[in-house]
Amino acid sequence: MSELFSLARWMPGLAVLLHYQRSWLVPDLRAGLSVAAVALPVAIAYAELAGVGAIVGLYSCILPMVAYALFGTSRQLIVGPDAATCAVIAAVVTPLAAGDASRHWQLVMTMTAMTGIWCLIASRFKLGVLADFLSRPILMGLLNGVAITIIVGQLSKVLGFTFDQRHLIERIAESLGYFSRIHLPTLGISLLTLVLMLLCKRFRPQWPGSMLALAVSGGLVWALDLGSLGIATVGTVGSAALLQIPEFPPGLMRELVLPALNLAMVSFVSMMLTARSFAARNGYEIDADKEFRALGFANLASAVSQGFAISGADSRTAVNDANGGKSQLVSIIAAAAIALVTFYLTAPLQYIPTAALGVVLIMASVSLIDVKGQWALRYSDSSAFWLAGITFISVLSMGVIPGITLAVLLGLFQFLRNVMRPTEQLLGMNEAGVVHTMGRSEKVKAIPGVLIYRFNSPLTYFNASYFKRRVLHLLAQEAVTPKCLVIDAVACFTHQDISVMSMVAELHKELKRRGVQMVMAGRRTQMTHWFKQAGIRVGEEGIHIYPDTYQALLETRHYREAEAPASVAPETAPPEQEVGKIVPLTSAGGHGR
Repeated sequence: MSELFSLARWMPGLAVLLHYQRSWLVPDLRAGLSVAAVALPVAIAYAELAGVGAIVGLYSCILPMVAYALFGTSRQLIVGPDAATCAVIAAVVTPLAAGDASRHWQLVMTMTAMTGIWCLIASRFKLGVLADFLSRPILMGLLNGVAITIIVGQLSKVLGFTFDQRHLIERIAESLGYFSRIHLPTLGISLLTLVLMLLCKRFRPQWPGSMLALAVSGGLVWALDLGSLGIATVGTVGSAALLQIPEFPPGLMRELVLPALNLAMVSFVSMMLTARSFAARNGYEIDADKEFRALGFANLASAVSQGFAISGADSRTAVNDANGGKSQLVSIIAAAAIALVTFYLTAPLQYIPTAALGVVLIMASVSLIDVKGQWALRYSDSSAFWLAGITFISVLSMGVIPGITLAVLLGLFQFLRNVMRPTEQLLGMNEAGVVHTMGRSEKVKAIPGVLIYRFNSPLTYFNASYFKRRVLHLLAQEAVTPKCLVIDAVACFTHQDISVMSMVAELHKELKRRGVQMVMAGRRTQMTHWFKQAGIRVGEEGIHIYPDTYQALLETRHYREAEAPASVAPETAPPEQEVGKIVPLTSAGGHGR
């Protein structure tokens, strides 16, 4: 009961802060200010990508960071606007808003709130395992496709024109026709921003390069009145006084339910990849279900503060780690610094060129691309390579939302394939009497008269018939029909299933007709209970069940080191040679290595 209401269970971040160590304060303060310096320009740029005002990007950083600091289990993770998340939001909301800026903003908040609710539902049902649902190859293909989509979309801002086409393929096909429409002053400010960012990255990597580049470009626009040359800027950012309570049409809300679910899935998987990598680097574990809940509260906090959906930010998390951040206080310090700018220092932001923001987004998107890693899958795992490739092409050809939907379905199909048609092994024994998988070593040999089978997936209704076919097929392949079939029950009998019990009864009947004794090794008490409930006979004239493989082999008396020598006549052979010598059991136990 005390655990149910414990602070560590519901607010693990706050529990860490209540035991804060004074020695953490200086590195946390340094890391917090560094994170804020990086997050400020990125938040404004991602607001442009999501199709909302710059002030909304700042709103999306403050309360969500505080919420994660209280509910999250990662001490290094920084949440905030994310390129893939904003691309998804824009792809869903823009057609529904139909050019109405106010409705666009309202729909963005609605989708953000729905994303947070989906995350809380997933946490309630302990679906943190979904962090492993989208495999890394699928997520790699997804992020590569999203990054290229963002880069192509931002080229219009960087070069100073507007695309006439909506979709990526059409834009690329008509790219040659846009060269004559390049706005040279806009191109110049874009090149200046790019050069400044690259110089900072090369010579002062610890500096906030994007913030410095935006400050210089914005200063030039203000000092030289470059707006008169046609260079577009962010314009009036707005203030917190613009906060309003939106009204959402129910019909449009229904259009956002499934996209919000997709967004919750992608945001969570992406966040967990970042959180786990930095947790492993710093020597602690994170709780996936609590992370799902923290992401949910962070998104709800963003919606309440009129922001858009957020996720784990790998670049800002890396800045935190590089500056020695020790706890979730870093997020609170960064949120306070961003809040100071949001409420008191927004006026200078109006001079930031949108072209410079486009460069920041392109540089951030380039960091998402891992074509080399995706191509390397071709040699290490061909099926993963094709999954990543299909996802990548789908995002480019069909769009972000269909691509994400396909990625989720591919992850589901990959899982079902692995469960329905899993790997399997035949087991044998080495000279020391230890059970191993056959085929990996010539020292592991089959036991005469015995077939030991392992099915590497939980048995359920949709793979039970396949299990039966595989067992009968392997028995048919044996030159001499074995006297005994030993099934590793630990690997495949994980839960009771009526279809599985029916299959076992049919298989036992068929094996008995062929003169093969059916033996289950492992889960003795549980298996006995299940079989009796299903009306399957156990013991004599039924299925034999033993605690483990070694005991099964010993008790069934098919555990032979060698057959009796042919030169010894049966009637004169000693009893030990007639039966065969039992190999001494080792203390290894278990069901093979």
